[in-house]
This record gives sequence, structure tokens and C-alpha cells, in this order.
Amino acid sequence: MKIEKIITLANNKVRLRFLAMERSLRATGCQLPLLVIPYDDKLFDLPNGSTWWEVPEITSWLKSEKSHSVMRKYQCLTVANYQFVDADVCFLKNPEEILKPYSGFITSCGHWHNPEQTITQESREIITKKSTIWQKNVFNTGQFACDRTIFEIEQLKYTAMRPDFVNTCIRDRFHEQPGLNLLVFASGVKVTNLTLPPLSMESTWAGDYPDEFEHYWSETSRQPYLIHWAGIRMDVPRPIHQIFYNFLTHVEKAEWDEQVRQWSLSYQRNNRSVRGIARRFKRAFQTVVQQ
Repeated sequence: MKIEKIITLANNKVRLRFLAMERSLRATGCQLPLLVIPYDDKLFDLPNGSTWWEVPEITSWLKSEKSHSVMRKYQCLTVANYQFVDADVCFLKNPEEILKPYSGFITSCGHWHNPEQTITQESREIITKKSTIWQKNVFNTGQFACDRTIFEIEQLKYTAMRPDFVNTCIRDRFHEQPGLNLLVFASGVKVTNLTLPPLSMESTWAGDYPDEFEHYWSETSRQPYLIHWAGIRMDVPRPIHQIFYNFLTHVEKAEWDEQVRQWSLSYQRNNRSVRGIARRFKRAFQTVVQQ
């Protein structure tokens, strides 16, 4: 696979994440164009070599269907020769070199052992009718690469709007992961996961490294080429967070620390609220039982 561009999705809320990702990419020696899909209208100034990339026909279609903004990732399926990453990724190696031996659709996540987040009830019924080992083909939509155009725009829209696809691909209120998995499945493109044999690359997910991590990478060939912080609380210390911090300036680090502090406070408030609701429900239930 010869990739020609890196694609991501961002808005101003994830600006610091994006900057760390972009700098880590350039630090590997990769100078490919970086195309940034706008999550919404909250844009920011991009560094040299990066440009905002929007396909109006896809954006307007998704808006008309009131779909989740993250489904704008679907426009990746209409181009070829790219590596997509979410903004919460840092590169450790040049993706051009890592992906060179492969073809088709490439991922390097561990959702083969945690597949439930990649499907819906509707898509499970479709996927499991074709294979008993479907789990090896599902993937985290925060990082994938492909050397071919999977859908033309009209074909993408037609497929996503199929009656048996639309709830997963268009109407899911939470995220795009099941929809993107279903679209790739429907295309028939071969999926290769680099964390499975024969390469058996070590995990690319930061959550698999709660403590010291570098000893897992003693075999250079199995060291992941990127690390993804999907769903990881940055207010909980982990040594692997330092990879991300290394790509921020002192000023940006201070800004990031304040963001993390605010997220932590919000998490604590929400957690207390949930516990409070649970306690009140329990007391109400006990009162009803006693009556």
C-alpha cells in the first residue's frame, strides 16, 4: 500500500489533541498532506501541510438526515490511498513504511476481542449470517487505512440508507463505529488487522498500558506504529500519557492541564449525580416494598 495522505476529524475542542498528533506524525518523517474533516463549524488555524477537507454532498446529506457529526468520516470511503486517525492518536513510526507491505483495508486495533462496540443488533444479524469468525474483521474507527475507493458518493448514500442498514449507519445517536464497520463489511474489501497473526503487533490502545509499557515493545517489529487514547481518562496518571505530553509546548501543556481538571470535575459531578439518583431510587423502592 502506498498511502498518499493522512486524514483526521477535528474541531477547535480537540485542537491540542490534533496538534500533538500532527507533530508526532511529522516527527516520524512523514510529510504527506494532512486532510482534516471538520466535525462542525468550530474551526481553528491549521499548521502548514494541513487543510480542511469537506465533501459538501456528503455533509449536506448527513445534515438532512440529522445524523451524528462524527459520521462525516464516511467520506473517507470515497477516496483511496490514505491513513485515517482520530485526533487522539500519536504516531510512533512512519505509517508510509509500516503500511507498505499490505493491501486492502488495514487496521491495528484490538476490537477482535471486544467486538460488541462495533455492531448494533441490526448489523449483528447481517454480519453473522456470512461468517462465524466475523470478529477478526471488525475495527476501531479511530484508526484505519485503505488503498482503494470503496464507494462512489451515490453508492455510499444508497448503501447507508438501505432499510436494513439505516438504523446503524445513519440513525445511531451515539457514534459512527457500527455504521462504518457495516459499510466496510458490505463492500467486501479484505480487512487485515496488524495485531493478529502473522505480525501480531502489540496493542495500539493506550488503555492496555496502565503501567510501564516499553518492555512490551522489546521486539521492534511488534512495536505499534501509533497509540490511540480512545475513551481514556487523562486525569488518571499513566506513564504512556508522556508520549502525548512530549508534543505539547509548556503553554499548551498548561492549557491541557486545565482542560483535564475541568473534565475531571465534570466526571466527579456526574458520578455523584448518578450515585445520588441510584440511592434515591433504592430508598423509594424499599419504601414501596415495606408498604
